[in-house]
Amino acid sequence: MPQLVVGDDAPSIVLPAIDGSTFDLSAYKGKRVILTFFRFESCPFCNLRIHRLVKRWGEFPEDTVMVGIFDANITNLSKKMKKHNVPFTLVADETYEHFLNSGVRKSLLRVMLAPLRAPLTFLETLVKGYVPMTLSPSKLSTLPVDILIGADGKVVEAHYCKDTVDHMPIDKMVSFAQGN
Repeated sequence: MPQLVVGDDAPSIVLPAIDGSTFDLSAYKGKRVILTFFRFESCPFCNLRIHRLVKRWGEFPEDTVMVGIFDANITNLSKKMKKHNVPFTLVADETYEHFLNSGVRKSLLRVMLAPLRAPLTFLETLVKGYVPMTLSPSKLSTLPVDILIGADGKVVEAHYCKDTVDHMPIDKMVSFAQGN
């Protein structure tokens, strides 16, 4: 499937959330939404990104809608994310369907180059004890995506990461959530 671009309709996403509810993206039309396709539940860089978002959550408006989608089993995702005390929605795409429908790409080479491009970030994942608990080349090779969706249900920006540390800046997400 092609990658999402500015002006595209938000993808249709209905998935189980770690809080036991069912997340339906269409229910949030009329609100700005920050949507991220992460990799798998024990991905060190994903866990670091979640940690950083949680630390900065106080900068986001109270009504911020943020959703993280993982290529994971909902039970495993729930267990792994418990330690983060995440204040936003995390969901599991056990079939990888929504990743494919949203143009998420894979590249084992780019994933392997990320620690070289961002050695301090890589070291931070090690210090925090984030260890990938998979040897699946398919799961390891997924490249994350950050998508901003306007209140009209249209894509405002789609950032397809070059590697596992190339996320959209959190400052940009905060600004978007604030309506800027």
